[in-house]
Formats: sequence, C-alpha cells, structure tokens
Amino acid sequence: QVQLVESGGGLVQAGGSLRLSCAASGLTGSSYTMGWFRQAPGKEREFVAALSWSGRNTYYVDSVKGRFTISRDNAKNTAYLQMDNLKPEDTAVYYCAARRGIVTITEYEYDGWGQGTQVTVSS
Repeated sequence: QVQLVESGGGLVQAGGSLRLSCAASGLTGSSYTMGWFRQAPGKEREFVAALSWSGRNTYYVDSVKGRFTISRDNAKNTAYLQMDNLKPEDTAVYYCAARRGIVTITEYEYDGWGQGTQVTVSS
C-alpha cells in the first residue's frame, strides 16, 4: 500500500517561493506517476502538476506554468513541487498523489494520497 507524506507548506508573501516534498513508501513493483493537486477554500480539488516515472513527461495546469516545477528523486522515493512567484490565488491545501502507470491529470485515477500541506500566500 502506497503511503505519502507531504511537507514544506507554510505562509509566504506574494512573489515568494516554497518547495513542497512528498515522501513515498510502498512503491514496489511498478513505475509510479507522481502528481500534485490542490484544494482552495470553498472549491473543488484541482490538478496542479504530474510527472512520469522516467521524468520525461510532465503536465501542468495553465495557471502554474512557468512558475511551478515538479521533480522527483526515485532513489529517495520523493517527489517535489518547487513553487516560485507565488500568488494569493495559489493559497490552498496541496496534496501529493501517486498512481501505477502513465501520467494522468484525472484525480480519480490516482491510487494513493497524502494528508495535504497548507500553503498560504499573503498579498
């Protein structure tokens, strides 16, 4: 069973940066896609970024392109989300997710989820 633990959230001013980490365990026997989703107050959870096992395929929601970078270290079973030039509208709980197989932006296709980490961007 996949277990994911996020860290790195916090409070930052607009224009600042944060780096989220997602430590994974139980990733055995398959190539796992890693994804990040977020849920702002009063809104549905939305896709943010995803990265294939090889690192060759990445996807981003349009609103974060050029500002966020997803990466992974397979030797450490850890995924990252580098967030630069943060905006108040990036405020949300950020969730790490994992799935066996190819990259997808569809939430229900992910098998495992972390507990989430809060990111708050002040104006």
